Formats: sequence, C-alpha cells, structure tokens
Amino acid sequence: MSATPTRPLPDPLPLFPLQTVLFPGALLGLKIFETRYLDLVSECLRSGQPFGVICLRQGAEAGRGKSPVQLEDVGVLAHIEEVDAEQPGILHLRCLGGQRFRLAGEATQRENGLWQAGVEWIEPDPPRQPGPAVRHTVDALAEAIRKLQSQDKLPFAQPYRLDDAGWVANRWCELLPVSLAARQKLMELDDPVIRLSLVDGFLRDKKVIVT
Repeated sequence: MSATPTRPLPDPLPLFPLQTVLFPGALLGLKIFETRYLDLVSECLRSGQPFGVICLRQGAEAGRGKSPVQLEDVGVLAHIEEVDAEQPGILHLRCLGGQRFRLAGEATQRENGLWQAGVEWIEPDPPRQPGPAVRHTVDALAEAIRKLQSQDKLPFAQPYRLDDAGWVANRWCELLPVSLAARQKLMELDDPVIRLSLVDGFLRDKKVIVT
C-alpha cells in the first residue's frame, strides 16, 4: 500500500536533483541562484508545499554536463523551514526531509528546465525499537550528539528519537563515509531494523564501535 501525504501536493511533483541523498528527518541546506529554482522556491513559499529532492545517478546538478541527466527512482520531500535572502538573486534555504516517494514514470522538464514527475508515496518507517544487539550504535550516536551540542553545533533536527530504529539509522547514514549509491540503497530500504543493522555492521567493521 502506498502512503499519501495528508495535504495535497502538486502533480506532477517538482524535483530538485542533487548529488546527495536526503533522508527523512534530515536537515538540508541549499544555496539557490538558478532562475528555475528561484521560481520553484517562490511557488513553494506561496503554497506552503514541499518539493522533491532526488539524487543524480548521472549528470550535473545544473544540467550542463556532458553526460545526460539520470535520476534515481526514489527521493524524499523537502519542506522549507527557513529562507535567507540577504543577497539579491540568491536564497539560502534550510529544509527538512519528509516522506519518501518513488517516480511513477519518466521525469520531464518544464520550459524553464525544472524537473518534474508523477510519484507514488512510500510508507514511512514503522516505529521500531532498536534491539539490544545495536545498543552500542545507539549510544555512540547519543554521545556524538552530546559532543556536538557542547560545541554549539546542532546537525540534526529535534526531537532526537534515539528509541526509534529508523531515526537512528537515518542519522548515522548522514554521517557515514559511504558512496552515494550505497547511501541511496540504505535510504530505500523498507525495513528500518535492517537499515540499522547494516549501519551497525559498517561501524563495527571500521572499529567505530568496539564491544
């Protein structure tokens, strides 16, 4: 069964291809200066609606590279939380990752070059408690958060849900030094417990977690 957001969204959904993978619940900073994306932000601010962030499998973000643009099949909604317009023609956005979606067909471009596509909604992670086997991985994330807070750094959006396997897995996935392809696969996994287990295995292999 596909999940549909409670608030109607544009159909087709406007897309922002990036060389990054956005996770649900993640913070994303964007510097906007291209006309098509300035127009997109204006639309979103007027309507109060999010846009879709999707990882580039091939091609350049600005669409001017030698290779044709290829998009991943699964992306995440980006909800605009803050906008800074100190410089004319340049916007700095702070966005929060929302629900995942899957492209329902080929993405197309508007006349101004903005990507868009019909999408199917993916169910949010079910709430699952982290098991005893990954307790050290949960504790390590809690300690990392405490250290960052002591330095007045807040890399994650509150509330901190350390009792939620999906939330813990997603936050670690933002930090891990893995390829975009691996990050994308982790984001797409339906089972948050499996996602956290894979993260735990990676941390143990790299001796980040030692028990």
